Amino acid sequence: MISKSKFYLNYIVKTSLVLIVLFSISASSSKMEAVSTNENINRSVDLSTMAIYINKEEEEKANEEALQKYLWGSLDSYTGDLTGYGANCPACSGRLACTGLDVRDGTDTYVDNTYGEVKIVASSSNLPCGSIIRFNYSRISPEPIIAIVLDRGVLGNDIDLLTPSEEYAFKYVGRSSITYDVLRFGWEK
Repeated sequence: MISKSKFYLNYIVKTSLVLIVLFSISASSSKMEAVSTNENINRSVDLSTMAIYINKEEEEKANEEALQKYLWGSLDSYTGDLTGYGANCPACSGRLACTGLDVRDGTDTYVDNTYGEVKIVASSSNLPCGSIIRFNYSRISPEPIIAIVLDRGVLGNDIDLLTPSEEYAFKYVGRSSITYDVLRFGWEK
């Protein structure tokens, strides 16, 4: 016969082994469940996030394209003569008709809220003050010139580009027939 102490020792050892095995199985299965559950959650979050990211990226691209079309798309085109003038011309006051800005210091650009720094032109009343135009004139710039109507004093569809001086206007602008695009009619509303 087995003594009582050996019986209890055997009982404790066997029970401990059973408990250890059960605990190990329980822990590994719950760990497996957690891993598989996390994997599924992560995958769906990743797919959702990816879809949101792609949609936002497409939306931003579409918005940027719409903005570019709005800002740089031609509303109308005109053909007229391009001439140049300086604030020191004989018939000039040195102040712009649309704003009263004094340009006798050689200023020939204006900072527009939408288009940034642009050249200044005089136009007839065909184009409202604040209109933005774009034209190409390689004698001044290889890039298209963006200008704002801030002065008056020409007829029809002609444009008179403000330059730092009359000498500059004579030497670099002269008189040429050009076609220009209107990007904005008048001031922003």
